Amino acid sequence: MAKPVVLIAEELSPATLAALGPNFEVRNCNGADRTELLTALGKGVDAVLIRSATKMDAEAIAAAKGLKVIARAGVGLDNVEIPAATAAGVMVVNAPTSNIVSAAEFAIGLLLASARFISPAHSALQNGKWARSKYTGAEVFEKTLGVVGFGRIGQLVAARMQAFGMEVVAYDPYLQPARAAQLNVKLVELDELLRVSDFISIHLPKTKETANLIGVEALKKVKPTVRIINAARGGVLDEAALYQALKDGKVAAAGLDVFATEPCTDSPLFTLDNVVATPHLGASTDEAQERAGIAVAISVRKALSGELVPDAVNVKGGAIDQAVRPALPLVEKLAQVATALANDVISSIDVEVRGEISNLDVSVLATSALKGALIAMGSEDVTYVNAPALAAERSLTSAVATDPESPDHRNLVSVRAACADGTQVFVSGTLMGIKQTQKIVAIDKLDLDLKPTNYLLFLRYTDRPGVVGVVGNALGKLQINIADMQVGRTQEGGQALMALTVDSVIPKETIDVIAKETGAALVRFVSLVSE
Repeated sequence: MAKPVVLIAEELSPATLAALGPNFEVRNCNGADRTELLTALGKGVDAVLIRSATKMDAEAIAAAKGLKVIARAGVGLDNVEIPAATAAGVMVVNAPTSNIVSAAEFAIGLLLASARFISPAHSALQNGKWARSKYTGAEVFEKTLGVVGFGRIGQLVAARMQAFGMEVVAYDPYLQPARAAQLNVKLVELDELLRVSDFISIHLPKTKETANLIGVEALKKVKPTVRIINAARGGVLDEAALYQALKDGKVAAAGLDVFATEPCTDSPLFTLDNVVATPHLGASTDEAQERAGIAVAISVRKALSGELVPDAVNVKGGAIDQAVRPALPLVEKLAQVATALANDVISSIDVEVRGEISNLDVSVLATSALKGALIAMGSEDVTYVNAPALAAERSLTSAVATDPESPDHRNLVSVRAACADGTQVFVSGTLMGIKQTQKIVAIDKLDLDLKPTNYLLFLRYTDRPGVVGVVGNALGKLQINIADMQVGRTQEGGQALMALTVDSVIPKETIDVIAKETGAALVRFVSLVSE
């Protein structure tokens, strides 16, 4: 029997090949050479291992007849056209935790370099200048470090800088205070962090909510002696605002590894002595590259032997019963909706399964719920392999309960989001018909019949005439089409829930208008489109 063929399109470590094992035919090509890549793919391969130089777009995927897995030995997937892979039934895997230590260490390197002006002092020496008095720096001992985004990397930075004698405060709207307290870190609002910090290190993903989060207004609130580090994602820190603050003496120094547009070689920030800048080197260590290679080699091995691959970014499958698999994306969406509708930080996201599939192993649905909740919280690159660890960092738990009785549906799955303030949100859904069409059938015991499409709008309000008209008028002014609208209510004049599916994104300004004109207690837009 022929061995599965694995194409290595870029140089990978011997440890990667060792992790792959002997049961494969390994071929090699230069993935950066387009012609060579397409030729190699066209000869029939089961899996391709790449890094950043190989572009697996729709053309490359179409050329690779029989391709089952694209494995990126790293975190980013910018060079993989995931929709095209999904349409072709090709699994895409990466190594989401491979670089966290390297990234944390690099942020610390930038922090120390910016504190002591290491880069400009080095440049001065190279130019024959002994500028000792010019580059007087600052100690980090007994200073306050503000960590913006307290996920895996932010927590590693905090722990290491505490060893330097720093006090650490953190801003993370989705982290429970108890988890921060375990790490001896004070959880604060962003304004307080900006006000008290001597050093600020950014560790947030780039989303619509975090774009330019540290901008003109934020930089008005910091100490003039503050040093700001961004080794996370470009665009979270407003580079134009930072430049002006540095020029005006409102910020003492900065350390930057990422930029809004990359590659970046001509920023005015590079002209300043009090800026240490590097070309996105956070993950560039031998150790991180080796960990990434080993991780994806193991994923390829599992995928080609039919096992569950939990870190697949576009396919939920493997050693899961065929009857359970359609429930995974449904539960993920229900969890996203429940998290978005919650009034406070959620502490648990539990799943109840009723009906025929309750007799099967449905434990994976707990991970599906965690994944959906984390995505709604703004976490980046969440997969089935890293969702439990990411959730543990936030003290977020998930469990699955089963009941064979399901009076109204063949199968019914319900997600319960419990909040830190004691409130709860229930969202129930089912899969209908031969096509297993996803439906949201209830929210907080109010009956609905709604497809969880890409864009959803929810309103909680006291039932009264005119609310539907206000919403329709506000969306109509922007030419936003309403695909479906459902209203559930406890009784006439009681509490009501309106749920709409729309064809495009609703601007925040319009949501604010709807909230004001309807007097709704809650107006929440939910996007189920991955960023």
